[in-house]
Parts: sequence; structure tokens; C-alpha cells
Amino acid sequence: SITTSYYRNSVGGLLVFDLTNRKTFDHVREWHREVSEHILPHHMVYILIGHKSDLNRDRKVTRDEAEQLAAELGIRYVETSAKCNSNVERAFELLTRDIFELMKMGEISTRDGWDGVKSGLTAK
Repeated sequence: SITTSYYRNSVGGLLVFDLTNRKTFDHVREWHREVSEHILPHHMVYILIGHKSDLNRDRKVTRDEAEQLAAELGIRYVETSAKCNSNVERAFELLTRDIFELMKMGEISTRDGWDGVKSGLTAK
């Protein structure tokens, strides 16, 4: 169970699981459902993150499985490795860009209790 204070007033979130630990992957649907239910009627942008991609030998979740789950949830999927600094920044950039695009389209808007959206994203 995730404490609601972690996602209160959030517009984006990373659903992170360990590619070398099947149990963490098996909990992703539950985490997604729990957060989504608690923020209704508001919308939240998610990115599914398969972490520890540098440990390919120990992998317990295939890329295909993770991509299929992401497609079912209607979210992006990225594999990352903090150890190798692989795709970590990209994951945050994708999340920030998706939030920004939805705000421009009016699908996400600020509401009472929000301090605004803070980002270090710059145009390239």
C-alpha cells in the first residue's frame, strides 16, 4: 500500500519495478490502480520504469512483458539503470514532456492545493 501523501496533488508518477525481482513487477497493476483511484476525478501521467537494466543476466521480467503491461495501462515504458546512468534522465524528461503537453491541451489543470508544476526541463 502506498501512503496517499506520496501522490497527493501530483500530476505525474513513475511506477518503478526491479527487473531482477518478479514480485515488484507483479505489484505494478495494484500500485497503478491504488493511485488512480485516490486521485479521481483528476488525471495523472505515469511512466512504467523497469529498473536495474544493467543486470541483464539476472533479469526476471522480459522487455516484452513490461511493454505489454505498459500498453494495457496506456502508459510509456522505459528501462533504466542508475548504476550505468542509463535512461534515468530520459524517464524524467518523458514524464515532464507528457505532463506539459497535457497541460497545453487543457487535459491537466492546476487545482486548489497545488503549488504549481516545477520542472528543470529546457527546450533543446
